[in-house]
Amino acid sequence: MEVTRVGGALGIPGLYVTGDPGAVDESAKEGTLGVRIGLGWAKSHSFTTGQCPVKKYNRQLMAAILSGRAEIAKAVNATTISLDEAPQGYRDFDGGASRKYVIDPHGSVAA
Repeated sequence: MEVTRVGGALGIPGLYVTGDPGAVDESAKEGTLGVRIGLGWAKSHSFTTGQCPVKKYNRQLMAAILSGRAEIAKAVNATTISLDEAPQGYRDFDGGASRKYVIDPHGSVAA
């Protein structure tokens, strides 16, 4: 807010702040995000929150994935695991592993 001009706008897209009982501080445990509303009011800021507008680029992204120009699984570090490996995968993810797990109970996902 300090660097946004008077009458400017601020957006917080894609930020998912809900309660997290295992968080490091009380604000995060409650899901509270500290925002200086008074400064925003004094500078007549507009605020927008919510999910990213994926519908705006959905077709282009799908075309890039299907043509092989975008390798989404590689970008998000996707790892295919069996159903038996799922409990460990959940523990790893909860512990902060920088990967996404795809549970493949029937072994039908290509490597």
